[in-house]
Amino acid sequence: MKKTTIALSLLLTSVAQAALATPAPLDLVGPVSDYKIYVTDKIDELVIQTQVFTFAVKQGDLATARKLYAPTRVYYESIEPIAELFSDLDASIDSRVDDHEKGVDAEDFTGFHRLEYSLFSENTTQGLDALADGLNKDVKDLQTRVANLTFPPEKVVGGAAALLEEIAATKISGEEDRYSHTDLYDFQGNIDGAKKIVDLFRGQIEQQDKVFLAKVDKNFATVDTILAKYHTADGGFETYDKVKKNDRKALVGPVNTLAEDLSTLRGKLGLN
Repeated sequence: MKKTTIALSLLLTSVAQAALATPAPLDLVGPVSDYKIYVTDKIDELVIQTQVFTFAVKQGDLATARKLYAPTRVYYESIEPIAELFSDLDASIDSRVDDHEKGVDAEDFTGFHRLEYSLFSENTTQGLDALADGLNKDVKDLQTRVANLTFPPEKVVGGAAALLEEIAATKISGEEDRYSHTDLYDFQGNIDGAKKIVDLFRGQIEQQDKVFLAKVDKNFATVDTILAKYHTADGGFETYDKVKKNDRKALVGPVNTLAEDLSTLRGKLGLN
């Protein structure tokens, strides 16, 4: 009887400690609000830069349009978990050719990757006016919808892992930007977006598990170090075909580990 009482007491103590350690819902309000500000700023930039990018397309300035493609799209990549809440817009803005049965000829293949195909594979701006106008319309629609959105905390926190999973699934293989080979911009956008989420919830995460946070920071630093090798003088990146095989392999480990670790964040913050 005494042993049972002691065991029950220890169990109750453990449960009580876990309850005290788990952040209260009100503790998450600030970070979620700050994240909405971050996303809103990124979308505002996306709208502005998309207008500049599509202007070059419509003016027939192939060189400028190609130069602006990746730096414009990176804003979308950094806030993709929120953008993907609107599946119709995500499909029209960012779908890949694989998503369409008729491939590049599909009428509903629109957005960045359809423009990428013409600019980098066909080397032309001809016939792209409607696609350019459609992309502008869609990113402005996204801006409006996000402004009216209440951000679900579980989606915000879960977005950190989603961004890393995106790299593991389509970026390291080079299939995301298969025509332009500008995948490193996407890498950086995804990494920056995930890191922002971790930083905003850093206090709550540290309270839960300092060792975990140190491991996450170390893997972020490893990925950043590899990406830094391919920075160009203008602040951009080399094309992905110039990334050495050893560096591609070196990215796999920390990216996958980050994705796995960050997938536990919702549980650590009591959002499962």
